[in-house]
Amino acid sequence: MSEQVPTTCMRCAVGCGHVQQGAAIGYGVDAVRGDPAHPVNRGLACRRGTSESADPDGEWLTRPLIRRSGELVPTTWDVALGAVIARFRAITERDPNGVAVLGSGQQTNEAAYALGKVARGGVGTRNYDANTTLCMASAVRAYYDAFGSDAPPPTYDDVPLADVHVIWGANPAVAHPVLFRWIEDSAADGDLVVVDPVETRTAARADLHVRPKPGADLALVRAVLAAAVERDGIDEAFVREATTGFEALRARLPTVEAGAAAAGVPAGTVRRLAALLDRRTLLYWGMGVNQSANGTATARALIDLCLATGNLGPGRGPFSLTGQANSMGTRVCSSKGTWPGHRPFDDPAARAAVAATWGVPEARLPDDAGPGPVGIVDRVGSEVEAVWTVATNPVASLPDADRAASRLDEAFLVVQDAFRTETVECADVVLPAATWGESSGTAMNMERTVSRVRPVTGTPSGVRSDLDLIAAIGNGVAPGLFPDAPPSATATFAEFAALTAGTNADCSGITYERLDAERAVRWPAPDADSVGGYRYRDGDGWSFPTADGLARFGAQVAADPAEPTDEAYPLTLTTARTAEAYNTGVRSRAGPGDRGALVARVHPATVERHRSGIERGGDGPTATLQSRRGAVPARLVPDQGVPEGVVWVPIHHPLANRLTLPAVDPLSREPNYKQCAVRLVAPERSRGVALPEVS
Repeated sequence: MSEQVPTTCMRCAVGCGHVQQGAAIGYGVDAVRGDPAHPVNRGLACRRGTSESADPDGEWLTRPLIRRSGELVPTTWDVALGAVIARFRAITERDPNGVAVLGSGQQTNEAAYALGKVARGGVGTRNYDANTTLCMASAVRAYYDAFGSDAPPPTYDDVPLADVHVIWGANPAVAHPVLFRWIEDSAADGDLVVVDPVETRTAARADLHVRPKPGADLALVRAVLAAAVERDGIDEAFVREATTGFEALRARLPTVEAGAAAAGVPAGTVRRLAALLDRRTLLYWGMGVNQSANGTATARALIDLCLATGNLGPGRGPFSLTGQANSMGTRVCSSKGTWPGHRPFDDPAARAAVAATWGVPEARLPDDAGPGPVGIVDRVGSEVEAVWTVATNPVASLPDADRAASRLDEAFLVVQDAFRTETVECADVVLPAATWGESSGTAMNMERTVSRVRPVTGTPSGVRSDLDLIAAIGNGVAPGLFPDAPPSATATFAEFAALTAGTNADCSGITYERLDAERAVRWPAPDADSVGGYRYRDGDGWSFPTADGLARFGAQVAADPAEPTDEAYPLTLTTARTAEAYNTGVRSRAGPGDRGALVARVHPATVERHRSGIERGGDGPTATLQSRRGAVPARLVPDQGVPEGVVWVPIHHPLANRLTLPAVDPLSREPNYKQCAVRLVAPERSRGVALPEVS
């Protein structure tokens, strides 16, 4: 029998420990189960995590490819890497910003750190980011603005201590099943509240389901705070001693009735929600909040609600639900928005420390963090000449995806991935990389816990690790950047951890040896014995890493919808996760673009009201779903849980983002995936519309 190996599940950001068993013959993973010795999940596991680890459906990449006469053809590693290095070096010599790099929350910490080292220190480009900006940037900005530091204050240890669990714009029953089990267990003796326009699987199990209009979350949060003020539900002592800015916010609050009307929620429901906050409350939020042009303002308002009602401390607080497995690690390690350890990007001392560790001139490091993924792709054809994507699929994941694909077609595109994706089809060079069960490193879950990622199987000769490939390209562009190439995961983590010493995200007390012994360690961990707990506690008081040591209230008001409905486009499109898919679904489908028509869920009344745009057949009603950016075939599924006038589609489907809007939050640069205006057009009347092919 093959060896059983403990490792971290890279399916989502809960950070469960798994035990994997490799194939006895050849390559692959034969069996996966929860690890009872892992302190995060203690043996629990979800079916999606185990099945996708053992038997993903995606089309594997097994040899490097290069484009010749318009076709991707197999080549050797020497030819593939030689072409990449030659082009990157030539562009970098003209203008470092001409090379753009897009990383991923699917990388290990070590690969993310190395990729940032190449992008920022080897190339010196400002045009570097990761797909984590597409899901978590608004929460990150809100945490920084409120607390002076990224990452939620609570941990999983606080879940069983809470009396009330408010889940806002998230569906953890589908997206984070193990975490949701803990929430449900805790709420059995308390209250579970879900705020979501759609009756999701999570909402169906709630004690109270609050349904604001799509995009009206910020108005609702402010209405709830106004109701807390009205009923004397403000923790005046905490606000006075530990915060600043509340009086300015209080002066700008609407009346409960006005805020409730703007949100489309009864005022009585708003007051009921405010009353629940008198008890110990954990307030979770997800993509329904973040992926909006108002995402940062809404996330900040949710934090304000916790601060004002004294919901900070054990069993209380704001807790953003991270999507990708290593989104947190990307934020801490990768140098995309801050230097490693959350060192401020514009801090001279931080820049000097990073340059010294990497052995590069400080002047090579870019002056700002860059324009975000949407902005980077917008610069192709002007500033950007080449794009290198690592474990990400921007042709499917970026909003207004047809335009993104067209832009990337103008670049020298290098795709490093384990599976054949839509972005691979546009590539000039394809670098097959190892994935879960084949890689060594670490990952960080949403509550700041670091765990080991271990290989249980080898790889074919045509596949190399992310860390190996990144170092090879880095040394080709900047000789000597990785003196010991290929670098080991152990040495790479040690270099990263040392660079975080003394920072808000101190990992310097974490080593591979410690992780082998303890399975998992939560940061900040500045020494070999420390483990991070609830953040910002200072004895019996509070201390925040802000200029005055106080948490800060915001006073944002809601901006107008990024794209309101009108007579021409009368329906609101929203996107969300499904149980069977994640990210762009490349591990749960056989190949790029192979899932046929988009399945759109709509209220039965919407079907009847727009029946002139619907064709009825043996498989149910079908239509062309059209926005101002694109049109896709859709199979309509009547669903009472979707509000009338709303069209719900799965964000993982390769056609979904051909409809979405490229507007971004002005502070976080996170795209507005959750609301745009669409219409239903009957298939026979859509001739002349540029419909994309379903390949």
